Amino acid sequence: MPRTKKLEDFNPDENGLHDFGIFGLPFTPENAQIVLLPIPWEATVSYKEGTANGPDAILKASHQIDLYEPIYPGGWKVGIAMDEIPSNLLELNTSCRTQTKMYLHEYGSSEIMSAQALEILEETNKITAQVLHYVKEKAIRLLEQGKFVGVIGGEHSVPLGYMQALAEKQEYGILQIDAHADLRIAYEGFTHSHASIMYNAMQINNITKLVQVGIRDHSEGEQKIVEASQGRIRMYTDRDMKQALYQGQTWDTICDDIIAQLPQNVYISFDIDGLQPWLCPNTGTPVAGGLLLEEAMYLMEKLADSGKRIIGFDLCEVAPGNDEWDGNVGSRVLYKLCLLAAKNNGMV
Repeated sequence: MPRTKKLEDFNPDENGLHDFGIFGLPFTPENAQIVLLPIPWEATVSYKEGTANGPDAILKASHQIDLYEPIYPGGWKVGIAMDEIPSNLLELNTSCRTQTKMYLHEYGSSEIMSAQALEILEETNKITAQVLHYVKEKAIRLLEQGKFVGVIGGEHSVPLGYMQALAEKQEYGILQIDAHADLRIAYEGFTHSHASIMYNAMQINNITKLVQVGIRDHSEGEQKIVEASQGRIRMYTDRDMKQALYQGQTWDTICDDIIAQLPQNVYISFDIDGLQPWLCPNTGTPVAGGLLLEEAMYLMEKLADSGKRIIGFDLCEVAPGNDEWDGNVGSRVLYKLCLLAAKNNGMV
């Protein structure tokens, strides 16, 4: 059914009362302009688990969101839909994670790896490469249909396939919201570790710039990578931004400086732990400090209005706990990202 037909009988004030799609919207990937790819994967997480259940938690919590949003009033009419959560990938994740936990136990307790552990590592690296290929192929098909694509993790490694798909057609930069730099090389032996996503992204020639915002936990080796990048990577640590605020700068001027570092085409990679931990207490690697939701969205809004083009985004590391809080916050971040992408790209 065409998108316009779907709108005829839909009451936006009752979106949460019906068993429709994400945000309670009556769209499918076929008639939506924005399609969200859920990737329930967390094979390489190195601290707390749970982010594989992030897409489902976001979907369930999203029905509690009121659709009116000053960012782009009525923007939901462009059509936003989430693809079906792939149960086969979730099952593969469960079995793979069981194996990687065995490997990680030995990795952290033994100087010499057993043959079994090395076999698990090799198999995990093979499987994670297949998952990224799956993401890439799904993204390419949707992009060829003229869809705007957002990826929902899962751990932060999963959007690399989408980044590769976008880079086949254009140059662009990445705006990364995160507590961590994610510039480690094959962290814990995993080629596609969640802690290696930005290092791997920087190996893609058409990604010309990485601007990191909110970083407050990174290694000496990652710092050296930033310094050796000759400006290709620009890191805004939480400490530096807070000190600038304490010395009299405004968040508005800091945002202007961040946006000025980005090229014309911008991909947003939003790790939920870039926010303050009380907004995402169950995320895998929470770190004290961070951005308020309003600060992060102010930056996103300024980017959307800057004349630069948002070409894609991901939201990762949302992990549900014993309640819906993490899913609730994650779904609100996701909704705002969708509306900003729609506004920025002139969708109506």
